[in-house]
Amino acid sequence: MVLPVELWPLSGLVVRTPTLELRAAREADLVALAELAADGIHEPEFMPFSTPWTDTTPVERARSVLRWHWGRWSRWQPDDWALDLVVIQDGVVVGTQGLESKQFAVRREVDTGSWLGLKYQGAGIGTRMRWAALHLIFAGLGAEYATSGAFVDNPASLAVSRRLGYLDDGIERWARRGRAAEVHRVRLSRAAFAGSRAGGSREAVTIHGLPATLPWFGLADVADPPG
Repeated sequence: MVLPVELWPLSGLVVRTPTLELRAAREADLVALAELAADGIHEPEFMPFSTPWTDTTPVERARSVLRWHWGRWSRWQPDDWALDLVVIQDGVVVGTQGLESKQFAVRREVDTGSWLGLKYQGAGIGTRMRWAALHLIFAGLGAEYATSGAFVDNPASLAVSRRLGYLDDGIERWARRGRAAEVHRVRLSRAAFAGSRAGGSREAVTIHGLPATLPWFGLADVADPPG
């Protein structure tokens, strides 16, 4: 089911590259994403999330995905929003790319987070979907900065950030599975994004359905026309 854009403009927001599509989840997409989480996101000995929501049964992992998305939808406000896009490759849901910000109209800063199904990792999808998200963040929404982070024992995630031009932005200490763990923060400026070159991640990106969503992000118009 696709919600009518008149009621839920975000349902019409789609970001496309030649190899990927990122879009607001439809009912069938959420089911596919939940099943993907049930199949596994990481090896049991490793935990990439501060909240260990994957340390449970496959059925509970799937239910957590549904609750997460429903909850984020219900709490959306123009000055406190979180956009979770499903990532689709060759018609198959392979993961999710999240963007979130508070007081975006003033701060112009967006934080990102994502995950891929275990069987789709290591093929460059993570870099390409972050690149598409950055295009939405900078060219679409007119942000000044994009931020992200990963535990220091998650080199794959940090490698994606470095490949796309992020710079170090400090260390935070979080609790993970009852123990302190360091998160490496990274930051990318609008200027660095505009001038960067990063090989195969630089696919052409098009954004569809953005104008109708701008008030939902606290914006009146588009900073740069998406191309």
